[in-house]
Amino acid sequence: MKPFISGLVITFLVAMVAFSNVRVSASPAAEAKAETLRHLEAEFMKAAAERGAEGYMSYYAADAVELPNGANILQGKDTIAKTMGFLDQKENHLTWTPVYADMAASGDLGYTYGTYVFTSKDKNGNPVEKHGKYTSIWKKQKDGSWKVVLDMGNSSPNPKP
Repeated sequence: MKPFISGLVITFLVAMVAFSNVRVSASPAAEAKAETLRHLEAEFMKAAAERGAEGYMSYYAADAVELPNGANILQGKDTIAKTMGFLDQKENHLTWTPVYADMAASGDLGYTYGTYVFTSKDKNGNPVEKHGKYTSIWKKQKDGSWKVVLDMGNSSPNPKP
């Protein structure tokens, strides 16, 4: 009986060591939810490129909050919209790339974060490029649509050539 118990203990210990580094990967359902948010980000950026501030703001909830870099908190879609007119100027282009997306198990709240590039022209017509990072929190609305409820970004040094 002792050799059986010793063998069982050794097998258990070997199994613990062998499986200690095994990590559970994201379930297909979780990955599909995150993909929903990445898809929304692509639609969001396309709307901003095609329709400027109006397209951009169409992805914001009425009670959204914006945490702009170096400025006060902006509360409410109408307040935020007043600061987005720069997107209507043809020389200004805002693009962003989600690096990561995740969604709550409940399927009604998620977030994305990534990097952005804003290109414009200075007063002399020379191109200007600014880089930064962003985080957006998305919430499923009562009508089933997804809207940004909190967005923030901050600048980053321009990449070295």
